[in-house]
Amino acid sequence: MRSAHIDGRLVIKARRGYLDAAEASGQRFGPDPQSAFDDWEAFSSWTREFLASPDAATAPLVGTDDSTKWGPPVPRPTQIFAVGLNYRDHIAEAKLEVPTEPAIFAKFRASLTGHESAVTLPEGLVDWEAELVVVIGRYCYRATRETAWSYVAGLTVGQDLSERRMQLAGPAPQYGLAKSYPGFAPLGPELVSADEFADPDDLELGCRLEGGEVLQKSRTSRMVFDVPEIITYVSAVCPLLPGDVVFTGTPAGVGVGRTPPKFLAPGDVLVTWIEGIGTLRNPMLAQASEA
Repeated sequence: MRSAHIDGRLVIKARRGYLDAAEASGQRFGPDPQSAFDDWEAFSSWTREFLASPDAATAPLVGTDDSTKWGPPVPRPTQIFAVGLNYRDHIAEAKLEVPTEPAIFAKFRASLTGHESAVTLPEGLVDWEAELVVVIGRYCYRATRETAWSYVAGLTVGQDLSERRMQLAGPAPQYGLAKSYPGFAPLGPELVSADEFADPDDLELGCRLEGGEVLQKSRTSRMVFDVPEIITYVSAVCPLLPGDVVFTGTPAGVGVGRTPPKFLAPGDVLVTWIEGIGTLRNPMLAQASEA
């Protein structure tokens, strides 16, 4: 099952294109994309039934073109968690020790944006971090490895953009603020349920500059802590709520780890992909000059 956020509305993906969830369901679900998480089980059950019915073949399509405004599949999560140092090759390029427990930090909701949304680069050194992002579908407290996937609504493509000067300044890392400028958490374009994958724990992911080099390429099976372990670890302390977002870490290839270091610049277009989910595209813009 695939859902998305197009022009401010919740849509579902049929074989022939996108359908407006509110119109297709007789206003039972949507139009607010966040409302799908009020009862994700009911929404996902209805979606599967509807897409298998004759009505799906005749429902009007939601058009997409260059003027389409894609939003993050989860526009207003209560909590955004992220995992640092979760791929061994990235840990090696950072010249750090492999952690024995997940390194958890938070991003803030104002950083969320969607597919094809431009990101205005602040002053500093802005780096890329391609990540698999997990979205929680139901209340989750003290999950086990065996039950962890049952709490997941779906997976999407994400970037944990990071301003490295702020992040690394001072006596302690400033992860939260340095990774939460506007647009620093692009998500999308679609949210895909885990049952769409032969193995949701082994997906290729990466990013590149449009028209240029591949910056990162790896597989989620190379995580130090996989999705069930992350969910188990976080939910042992903090309940995960429907619609919460979890960034699961990035592989090697970040700009700060290169020789010489390389960072995003105005005019760059960052293209991020995950196997079976899709491709997220975000142009980088310069700050407007003061009059």
